Amino acid sequence: MNKVILMGRLTRDPEVRTSAGASQTTIGRFSIAVDRRFKRDGEPDADFFNCTSFGKQAEFVEKYLHKGTKVVVVGRIQNNNYTNKEGQQVRDVQIMIDEIEFAESKNSQGGGNYGGSDAGQTSGGAAGDFMNIPDGVEEELPFT
Repeated sequence: MNKVILMGRLTRDPEVRTSAGASQTTIGRFSIAVDRRFKRDGEPDADFFNCTSFGKQAEFVEKYLHKGTKVVVVGRIQNNNYTNKEGQQVRDVQIMIDEIEFAESKNSQGGGNYGGSDAGQTSGGAAGDFMNIPDGVEEELPFT
């Protein structure tokens, strides 16, 4: 089984193009930074993964994603090994996207993202505060 689930932020704006040929396909490429759960001194804080999407997903990527957007991607790992012009073996790993979703709400980053879930968001005051109910309103509430 070859399946990977990653959550991270785009490191740059996506590059989207259309393939040449009889059956043209939209191809979207972007990179995400995934924070490491446990960090050791002298090691990087994040890992970087190149991602590729096709068709409608690539169009979605072009329209709604930008540098800094937090996403969850589900896909498969694919090796793209080749020999370059200098005769050196190059090893490249791509995440081929099957699914992509927003990982945070539009409001959690000051309106910089699109869509997503508002789970954990409160409607008034600081996080975790309750709204004050004015005196005399208890009779109008459907529950008490």
